Amino acid sequence: MSQILLADFFRNIGDIFTDTVYLRLLGEGLLSTVIISVGAAAVGLFLGTLVAIVKIQPKASKWAIVPKAVCNVYVTIIRGTPMALQLFIMAFVIFAIRGFPMEVTAILSFGINSGAYVSENIRAGLLSVDKGQNEAGRALGLASSFTMVRIIVPQGMKNVIPAIGNELIALIKETSIVSMIGMVDLTAAAQIIGSGQNLATYFAPMVVAAVFYLAIVYLLTLVIKLIERRLRKSEKR
Repeated sequence: MSQILLADFFRNIGDIFTDTVYLRLLGEGLLSTVIISVGAAAVGLFLGTLVAIVKIQPKASKWAIVPKAVCNVYVTIIRGTPMALQLFIMAFVIFAIRGFPMEVTAILSFGINSGAYVSENIRAGLLSVDKGQNEAGRALGLASSFTMVRIIVPQGMKNVIPAIGNELIALIKETSIVSMIGMVDLTAAAQIIGSGQNLATYFAPMVVAAVFYLAIVYLLTLVIKLIERRLRKSEKR
């Protein structure tokens, strides 16, 4: 029995890479996964950086009182509720507009979720920068906003590259739930291909999808290591 299932498994693997319909479905699912991941990562990094900068403002900054309260509520709600629930609310309540692209809904949903976690990582990195850097900027007559953007943020980001990399990897894997709102990503494509009765028929496309996910994560890991290496070299100069 096991030999039959194993033979069926390898035959199904071959069918996936020779059938144009299967290949097109996997390609579309892979493209959807990549687009959502890249878009959500951009939204998350931008939003996370903005929230982190607001949250580290001193208590004496009166302008930051309301923004800090909003940011704290945002981070608390996002980190305290499941991603699937947030996706449902965004797709079927907030963006329940006829004709509104589901891809944009998914990108915003995952980006807003990721931004809450990225903000805490970046906030920790910004706080790790020596306070003397900020004081030196003020001594030179630089505006506080200029000091933050050109001195504090670049140094703080160097300290959080690994943490942000881990968040991006988690984000890529989290996109596998977009099928819950009717989208076809890599995981959904594998489920469609393997919708047969045979265990080997179902298992084969899942293995193929897993290999694609591993390849994406591996490439992202290499990019993160390359960035870390270059940052270390720049510090030695």
